[in-house]
Amino acid sequence: MSHLIDRRLNGKNKSAVNRERFLRRFRAQIRQSVARAIKGRSITDISSGEKVSIPVRDVSEPTFHHGSGGTREVVHPGNEEFVTGDRIARPDGGGGAGRGGKASDQGGGEDDFAFELSREEFMNFFFEDLALPNLIKTQLTGNSEWKTVRAGYTSDGTPTNISIVRSLRGAQARRIALGAPSLARLHEAEEELDELLERCDEDDPQVRELRREIHQLREKASNIPFLDPFDLRYNNRARVPKPTSQAVMFCIMDVSGSMDEAKKDIAKRFFILLYLFLQKSYDKIELVFIRHHTSAMEVDEENFFHSRESGGTVVSSALVLMRDIIQQRYPTDEWNIYAAQASDGDNWDSDSANCGQLLDTQLLPLVQYFAYIEITEGEPQNLWYEYLRVQAGHPQFAMQKIRNVADIYPVFRELFKRQPSTGREPA
Repeated sequence: MSHLIDRRLNGKNKSAVNRERFLRRFRAQIRQSVARAIKGRSITDISSGEKVSIPVRDVSEPTFHHGSGGTREVVHPGNEEFVTGDRIARPDGGGGAGRGGKASDQGGGEDDFAFELSREEFMNFFFEDLALPNLIKTQLTGNSEWKTVRAGYTSDGTPTNISIVRSLRGAQARRIALGAPSLARLHEAEEELDELLERCDEDDPQVRELRREIHQLREKASNIPFLDPFDLRYNNRARVPKPTSQAVMFCIMDVSGSMDEAKKDIAKRFFILLYLFLQKSYDKIELVFIRHHTSAMEVDEENFFHSRESGGTVVSSALVLMRDIIQQRYPTDEWNIYAAQASDGDNWDSDSANCGQLLDTQLLPLVQYFAYIEITEGEPQNLWYEYLRVQAGHPQFAMQKIRNVADIYPVFRELFKRQPSTGREPA
């Protein structure tokens, strides 16, 4: 068997090119690993990288070998154990590929090939099946908004940025450091002169020498410049990501019997997108998870998505709990409040009217944005029609119907669309 080794010189970006080729080649396996990672991760940890394992059999490289051309004579040995139609028993454990089965002192194998996805690569695979345009990908995976802040001082800059106080302070320190020895000797010489004049005349050689030294010391001190170019200091400014105060995001999900794992997975995708959007704009973000069936409760993220508790549906209980939490912990003059509600829309007819009233009069005046997604493949439910009536008077309220994962983006697109002013702009 012959192996070809490419020893041509490559540029410094060889590894990056090879990595891109590798990701294209094993896109299907990597996409499956990312999908599994999304289900197991928390919302706040979604933007880090991921370790991906690929079976060894999938990463084998093609090789060249001699074909069966030409004229050949081959002798195939027979056997004394088997005849046509015999069934061959499975080998004992340990003689195979080395993965799974019982321990054995025979055979060998190889572990799966594992490598690390970077944050950018993971995010690209995460957004891939959502059919997001490249513009939205850029906005979600990076922060393009910056602000200029003070970052100390620098020794060069433009005259408009000069710091007068800092420059004068440095000049004074330099004059003290350079003139201290001369001034100390000057004071000593003046005292010696006074003592000498009490005993000697003005024409005494010692007096004349001491006066000459005092004159030289004064000239030396006066020759120290008041301000030197070395003393100049300029205000330094640096560009940093521009956070906007703080925000809280309420995640509200219906966990009644009709909300299966597939619908919960769609809801989690939407909540992740909303969290990434808020993380781009706010320095501090808190998450509040509210799950409800006939009653609502605040839970952690693990119970929010994976608890098996279910029952009937009373949506208003979740909205009442959200209102109470805002009043207790999140004053509207200090927090930017966002909410996302995911449900299949099936609710008691009388309770849907209560939901509309709660949103209209008590919740929507407090929030920056409230998004409702109805996850169902059928016709809209009664809660949808009640929310349509509320939406007409509140531009900060968005609602969309989602059938599958690919339909998440039409909902999220509304979050990026500039909305009319509602009198509560983010801080």
